[in-house]
Amino acid sequence: MNRRRNGPAQRRQSQRFAALVALVIASLLTACAEEPLPQRRINRSDCLRTIDMQHLTEALRRCDAVVAAFPKDPGPLNDRFLLHTLADKDDAACQDIRKAASLARPLPAGKMDRQLRQDLALRLADCPATPGGLTSPQATGAPKPGTLDGAAAPGKGAARH
Repeated sequence: MNRRRNGPAQRRQSQRFAALVALVIASLLTACAEEPLPQRRINRSDCLRTIDMQHLTEALRRCDAVVAAFPKDPGPLNDRFLLHTLADKDDAACQDIRKAASLARPLPAGKMDRQLRQDLALRLADCPATPGGLTSPQATGAPKPGTLDGAAAPGKGAARH
């Protein structure tokens, strides 16, 4: 009879013990879970870090992330222009270079790398004003090579007195 009285109480105690053991095991398993490795921060130069012609799609995806991380920087767009060109995606390349040029236009000359400014001007001159349009910079009203806004570069094309 004594066993019968202790039966439900013993079962509850056994259930509590089993629940406690399960809780301890679950805690140990989560405590031992491997933390993911910290991700390397996206860098402005990651677009052209490694280019494998067999994996251009992967390089473009990586570059898309760089452009998204630095939306007001014309440099990553300039880099993605190269990747689009290599992938024979001229319309996308020109779209990137137009956007890069528009971001660069308001920047003071000393604020942006001279080489980047020249790259943008030359590449912009090779792109039609609108997709599928004429490619001649003069016919499309695009800036002349060497400038982003069509103004003569200092010392070049200025009227002489």
